[in-house]
Amino acid sequence: MRINVLGVGFDNVLMIEAVARGVDMLSQPGAHYVVTPNPEIVEICRKNPEAMRAVNGADLVLADGIGIIKGARILGTPLKARNPGIEFAAYLMKEMAEKGLSLYLLGAKPGVAEAAGKRLAEKYPGLKIAGTHDGYFQEDGPIIEDIRRSGADCVFVCLGAPKQELWMAKHGEATGARLLCGLGGSLDVFAGVVERAPKFWSDHGLEWFYRLCKDPRRAGRMMKLPLFLVHVQKEKRRK
Repeated sequence: MRINVLGVGFDNVLMIEAVARGVDMLSQPGAHYVVTPNPEIVEICRKNPEAMRAVNGADLVLADGIGIIKGARILGTPLKARNPGIEFAAYLMKEMAEKGLSLYLLGAKPGVAEAAGKRLAEKYPGLKIAGTHDGYFQEDGPIIEDIRRSGADCVFVCLGAPKQELWMAKHGEATGARLLCGLGGSLDVFAGVVERAPKFWSDHGLEWFYRLCKDPRRAGRMMKLPLFLVHVQKEKRRK
């Protein structure tokens, strides 16, 4: 059952359940995709019906931000847990490595995906990096064909929202991959370009504040969180 938060339906799962579903999709025919919305993405979906359809059309919708957890609780429909996309990806890669599956990395600035691939191959022995490509491309066709030729089992699509969600919904089947995961800026972290928030900050749902301290230019984006909570309160009163 999905929990509705301002129109976006989140799967009510623990991380262990989410990873199990991801692994299962890797063994099923056809293309499946996972999205990891935070409050910013929910706000985008509220204004963009196509993005809303792409997000809700995913096979697995994970609550990435602490704001989603708070919003669901305010609405009286609490979620079991927060499931950050980058942690889901890490657990999934561990399972993929044990099975000798292959991964394609798509997104970020030139050179970042390639660097991430090298680091991930070292961290997860057995994981095959099928290919990489940066997010600065004009035509989808060559990228889709490159992924198909690579034979990748899974693709991490890190193009930012809502581009990555729309891309997976539209092109997932054509890539030939069985699972695609929209993971925002995760490649920068995997490549070591960006440092993830220390455990204390993430355990207390303060990753957003850590990132803001590191990069004050994110202030405009961070304003989506209080706006999201305002909309949640309005939805609660409406109900």
